[in-house]
Amino acid sequence: MAPLTLLQLSPQTTSAEGWATTQAAERSCSLDTIQQEMERLEQGTRRLAVLLRLAPDPERIWSVLTDYGNLDRFIPNLVSSRQLWRRGNRVALEQVGSQQFCGLRFSARVELELEEDPDAGELRFQMLRGDFRRFEGTWRVDRDEISTRLLYELTVQGKPGMPIGLIEQRLQQDLASNLRGVQQEANRRIEQG
Repeated sequence: MAPLTLLQLSPQTTSAEGWATTQAAERSCSLDTIQQEMERLEQGTRRLAVLLRLAPDPERIWSVLTDYGNLDRFIPNLVSSRQLWRRGNRVALEQVGSQQFCGLRFSARVELELEEDPDAGELRFQMLRGDFRRFEGTWRVDRDEISTRLLYELTVQGKPGMPIGLIEQRLQQDLASNLRGVQQEANRRIEQG
């Protein structure tokens, strides 16, 4: 499955869907601006991508993303995050998220396996088990001549009966909030020295 190329970090690409991006289009997303894209796939699957250009250097952002035991302190709607094991560059986490939706509290639990690739600035994850049929994606961090770029791509498919269509707007808002949470934590750590 091709990534959402509107937000892809490469200088110029075109996907099978015909979306294209250029450096000029990507630069139009100024510092501290969030750019989003969502794709509806078969069987209630959603693929989302969120890009944020920010000031802190990639190493600082990477250290925030990989602070697994404290993610629930600064990622909105993340109730808990616990590292289960580490094997080299692979890490397993148990995470529980919760949010209000239409007056009801929605909670979901996932066990994720993450693969860290700090040289490429990629943190790839996939669900081992949890409350979704599919939950996988990538965090990407890199820097160009303008800023640090933080990209979060997520492909999610709910279990039967889960109203994924009703919560897709909420998903978009939450992903943007997640990136803002990472940004705010990086800035807080910079201020603390």
